[in-house]
Formats: sequence, C-alpha cells, structure tokens
Amino acid sequence: MENLRIPGPTPLPEEVLQSMTKQMINHRGPEFGQMLNEITGELKQLFQTKADIFLLTGSGTGGLETAIVNVLSPGDKVLSVSIGVFGERFATIAQQFGAQVLPLRFEWGKAADPDAVRQALSSEPEIKSVLVTHNETSTGVTNDLAAISSIVKEFDKLLLVDAISSLGSINMPVDDWHIDVAVTGSQKGWMVPPGLAMVSVSEAAWQAHSVAKMPRFYWDFSKARSYLEKGQTPWTPAVSIVFALAVALKMMLKEGLPNIIGRHARIGQLTRDSVKSLGLPLFADEKHASNTVTSVAAANGLDTKKLVKIMREEYHTILGGGQQRLDGQIFRIGHLGWVAEADIEAVVSALRSALPKAGFRGG
Repeated sequence: MENLRIPGPTPLPEEVLQSMTKQMINHRGPEFGQMLNEITGELKQLFQTKADIFLLTGSGTGGLETAIVNVLSPGDKVLSVSIGVFGERFATIAQQFGAQVLPLRFEWGKAADPDAVRQALSSEPEIKSVLVTHNETSTGVTNDLAAISSIVKEFDKLLLVDAISSLGSINMPVDDWHIDVAVTGSQKGWMVPPGLAMVSVSEAAWQAHSVAKMPRFYWDFSKARSYLEKGQTPWTPAVSIVFALAVALKMMLKEGLPNIIGRHARIGQLTRDSVKSLGLPLFADEKHASNTVTSVAAANGLDTKKLVKIMREEYHTILGGGQQRLDGQIFRIGHLGWVAEADIEAVVSALRSALPKAGFRGG
C-alpha cells in the first residue's frame, strides 16, 4: 500500500471509504436534508463559528471564486497578501472578475509581515477587502492570521481567507479572528475525497453581498442560503462525498478539535525534526512552519525530482514536488488529516535509504 504524503488529497480512513459504497438517495428528500443539516451544524463547531456555512460541490479553487464574486464588485480595490502559489491564485481570481488588485508579496518561504499589511491599508484607504492564505501549501508556511486579522479589522475591511489546508487541522477560530469568508476543501484535513468546498459567511460579508455586482450563477450565497433553509443545495451535490463527510466529521468531533490541533502540531514538529536529523535544510522559516506540510530545500547535491521519483517507484511513498518557481528546488511532505507518527516515521526511514540514490551527499 502506498504512503500518500502530499498535502492533498489525503488518505481516507476505512470508515470513510466504506460510507461511499452506499446507494444514491434523493438529494431533494428528507434523508439528505437531515444529513445536510447535521453536517452544517458540525462544521460550525469545527470552524468555531456561529456564522452561516455552506457546503458547495466543487474544488477549493471554486470556493475561492465563491468568496470573491459574492462580496465584491468590478473596480473594487483589494489587497492581496501573498506568500506563494495559492496566494497568487486567489489574487488572479479577483483580478479576472474585475477587482483592482493591489499586490503585497513576500519572499516565498517567509510569512507575511503584519506591519506591512498595516502600512498598505494605511496608504490605500479605498481598499475594500483583504485576501490572505492562512496556510500556504506551496511553501509550507502558516501566516500569523490572528495578527493580520486584528490589523484588517482596525481599518474595518473585509477579510477573505483561503483556509483550504488549515481549517480542521490548524487552529483558526473564525469568529474570534473576525474572518468574513473562510474557505476550506474536503480533500485536506477533513479526510474526504476532493469535490466539496465549505465556506463560512459573516454578517459583514452578507452586507457586502447585498451590493456586490460581480457576475455569479453557480456560486451564489443567496441561492445557497435559500436552499439550505429547505435542507437542500441549489445544484445537484456530490452525494457520495457528502456521505463521506458525514462520517469524517463524526470521527473528528469524537477526537475533539483541541486534540486534532495538538496531533497536527506534534506531527509537524516530528517531521521537521526528522528532516533536519537527515541533514536536510527546511525551506520554510521555522518560526512560521506549517503543521500540515513540510517543505524541504534541495542541498548537497540533492536532485529533488529524482528523489520524488525514487520514493514513489522504490519505496511506495508519494511526496510532493515544488510548484512554479520552486519546481526542482524543494520537495514537500504532507501530514494532515488521517495521519499518525508512524506514517512520518515510515517516510523518514524511506528517505534515509533514498537520499543517497538521489545525489544527496550530506546527513
């Protein structure tokens, strides 16, 4: 069996796999309605919010588009706080729909500087909203979202957060941090296949929605709310994946959110310590290193592309490579969702044997 260690999609527990063998049900019927209402209530507990939450059929990127088009209008000034590939994607979506995006970019491997966010907001009072990636999987960095949120709210701006690879794994109290739209995806810490996006909507976001003019049809908060009142989704949902989410959420609530967050913190530290023990340098600034994915820099002759290939073909361990400008510069180890210390110990054992074959001369 392969050890899938990319930052999504993530491995599925047996109970979740089995849940998807169930026969289809009427997505407009009472059985689905009861399940959807239960899921929505359970998601509120794990988002740590009393705000509206909607279950959307689509990828995480679809969720990001939802956040943009429901609260903005063409021409709105938007501050994009970007530390990697997915921060750039969030900005590109806003730009595609006509927002005036003001980029605030930071060196890849580093976290955003909250003081720079304050300076940007101070110098551009017409900014309407701020886009932030909480956990940047392309670089293995987690932003200090609490600090950024505090500053954004000082200036009374909307805060739209890509929490695709953080929510459900890393602490992100949506209400306490005044997040207006938070987006996550089923294939990350939620232990469910790709295909669902989950989005929370604050009261301030609803007010912005009421005057937002960006075009939208499939991704429409108003439609989602009106159908949820009937225990339905506006469009045909991915029923089998909803079955899976219903089971996964109960597993997560049984473990308890503080325990889930603690487990990811433990395993994140174990991964970083183990990588360093092999003589490999971390790519991410360790003060802001992610507890869901560890990025490892190429050094001492290491060919990261060759390493990923060797790990896959000889050790049945699937690692992530670098994306865009980091292609060939790093490799990544995912450790989110259904993961335990033994999974990481197996990766480290395989790495110990594989590294010399990929040209690594250190350790």
